[in-house]
Amino acid sequence: MTIVFHDDIAEEEFPRGATYRTLVGDEGGSTPIRVGIQTSPPGYRTATHSHPYLEVLTILEGTGEVWMEGMAETVALAPGMTLVLEPNRRHWFRATGTNPLKTYGVHVSPQRVLLIDED
Repeated sequence: MTIVFHDDIAEEEFPRGATYRTLVGDEGGSTPIRVGIQTSPPGYRTATHSHPYLEVLTILEGTGEVWMEGMAETVALAPGMTLVLEPNRRHWFRATGTNPLKTYGVHVSPQRVLLIDED
Protein backbone atom coordinates (compact mmCIF):
# COMPACT_ATOMS: atom_id res chain seq x y z
CA MET A 1 0.00 0.00 0.00
CA THR A 2 1.16 3.51 -0.79
CA ILE A 3 0.14 6.50 1.31
CA VAL A 4 0.33 9.90 -0.33
CA PHE A 5 0.67 12.94 1.90
CA HIS A 6 -0.68 15.88 -0.07
CA ASP A 7 1.65 18.43 1.54
CA ASP A 8 4.65 16.39 0.35
CA ILE A 9 3.65 16.86 -3.31
CA ALA A 10 4.91 20.01 -5.03
CA GLU A 11 2.30 22.17 -6.69
CA GLU A 12 2.58 22.55 -10.45
CA GLU A 13 1.71 25.94 -11.94
CA PHE A 14 -1.03 25.80 -14.58
CA PRO A 15 -1.61 28.49 -17.19
CA ARG A 16 -3.98 31.26 -16.08
CA GLY A 17 -2.96 31.03 -12.40
CA ALA A 18 -4.21 27.68 -11.08
CA THR A 19 -2.05 25.10 -9.32
CA TYR A 20 -2.21 21.30 -9.48
CA ARG A 21 -0.90 18.48 -7.27
CA THR A 22 -0.62 15.10 -8.98
CA LEU A 23 -1.41 12.60 -6.22
CA VAL A 24 -1.43 9.42 -8.32
CA GLY A 25 0.43 8.97 -11.59
CA ASP A 26 3.18 10.72 -13.45
CA GLU A 27 4.16 11.94 -16.92
CA GLY A 28 5.50 8.48 -17.73
CA GLY A 29 2.07 6.88 -17.32
CA SER A 30 3.14 4.48 -14.56
CA THR A 31 -0.42 4.03 -13.20
CA PRO A 32 -3.72 3.25 -14.98
CA ILE A 33 -5.28 6.53 -13.74
CA ARG A 34 -4.15 10.06 -12.87
CA VAL A 35 -5.52 11.73 -9.74
CA GLY A 36 -4.90 15.27 -8.59
CA ILE A 37 -6.16 18.35 -6.79
CA GLN A 38 -6.48 21.63 -8.64
CA THR A 39 -6.74 24.96 -6.82
CA SER A 40 -8.17 27.75 -8.97
CA PRO A 41 -8.07 31.38 -7.76
CA PRO A 42 -11.22 33.54 -7.91
CA GLY A 43 -11.96 34.50 -11.51
CA TYR A 44 -9.91 31.65 -13.00
CA ARG A 45 -11.40 29.90 -16.05
CA THR A 46 -10.08 26.89 -17.90
CA ALA A 47 -9.87 26.91 -21.66
CA THR A 48 -12.63 25.04 -23.43
CA HIS A 49 -11.25 21.53 -23.65
CA SER A 50 -11.95 17.80 -23.66
CA HIS A 51 -10.17 14.55 -22.81
CA PRO A 52 -10.20 11.31 -24.85
CA TYR A 53 -11.20 9.39 -21.70
CA LEU A 54 -13.60 9.66 -18.76
CA GLU A 55 -12.88 12.44 -16.25
CA VAL A 56 -14.49 12.62 -12.80
CA LEU A 57 -14.27 15.98 -11.01
CA THR A 58 -15.41 16.50 -7.40
CA ILE A 59 -15.83 19.96 -5.89
CA LEU A 60 -14.04 20.12 -2.52
CA GLU A 61 -14.08 23.85 -1.67
CA GLY A 62 -15.27 27.14 -3.12
CA THR A 63 -17.82 27.91 -5.79
CA GLY A 64 -17.78 27.99 -9.55
CA GLU A 65 -19.69 27.17 -12.67
CA VAL A 66 -19.29 24.64 -15.46
CA TRP A 67 -20.32 24.46 -19.10
CA MET A 68 -20.46 21.12 -20.88
CA GLU A 69 -21.15 20.52 -24.55
CA GLY A 70 -24.85 19.89 -25.09
CA MET A 71 -25.95 22.16 -22.24
CA ALA A 72 -27.79 25.39 -22.98
CA GLU A 73 -26.66 27.04 -19.73
CA THR A 74 -23.91 26.77 -17.16
CA VAL A 75 -24.41 24.93 -13.86
CA ALA A 76 -23.33 26.36 -10.50
CA LEU A 77 -20.66 24.35 -8.68
CA ALA A 78 -20.33 23.90 -4.91
CA PRO A 79 -18.89 21.33 -2.49
CA GLY A 80 -20.82 18.07 -2.48
CA MET A 81 -21.01 17.83 -6.30
CA THR A 82 -19.24 15.49 -8.70
CA LEU A 83 -19.07 15.94 -12.47
CA VAL A 84 -18.79 12.86 -14.67
CA LEU A 85 -17.44 13.97 -18.03
CA GLU A 86 -17.73 11.45 -20.82
CA PRO A 87 -14.78 11.05 -23.21
CA ASN A 88 -14.46 13.87 -25.76
CA ARG A 89 -17.17 16.03 -24.14
CA ARG A 90 -16.05 19.64 -24.46
CA HIS A 91 -16.27 21.64 -21.23
CA TRP A 92 -14.84 24.45 -19.15
CA PHE A 93 -15.18 25.56 -15.56
CA ARG A 94 -14.41 28.70 -13.65
CA ALA A 95 -14.05 29.84 -10.06
CA THR A 96 -16.64 32.31 -8.81
CA GLY A 97 -16.88 34.02 -5.46
CA THR A 98 -14.04 35.32 -3.32
CA ASN A 99 -12.35 32.03 -2.35
CA PRO A 100 -10.39 29.55 -4.48
CA LEU A 101 -12.21 26.66 -6.13
CA LYS A 102 -10.59 23.35 -5.15
CA THR A 103 -11.38 20.25 -7.21
CA TYR A 104 -10.34 16.60 -6.97
CA GLY A 105 -9.97 15.10 -10.43
CA VAL A 106 -9.65 11.55 -11.65
CA HIS A 107 -8.45 11.05 -15.23
CA VAL A 108 -9.16 7.50 -16.36
CA SER A 109 -5.92 7.32 -18.31
CA PRO A 110 -2.25 6.68 -17.49
CA GLN A 111 -1.43 10.14 -18.83
CA ARG A 112 -3.30 13.44 -18.54
CA VAL A 113 -4.36 14.45 -22.06
CA LEU A 114 -5.86 17.90 -22.64
CA LEU A 115 -7.39 18.71 -26.04
CA ILE A 116 -7.78 22.50 -26.02
CA ASP A 117 -10.19 24.40 -28.28
CA GLU A 118 -9.32 27.82 -29.57
CA ASP A 119 -10.92 30.26 -27.07
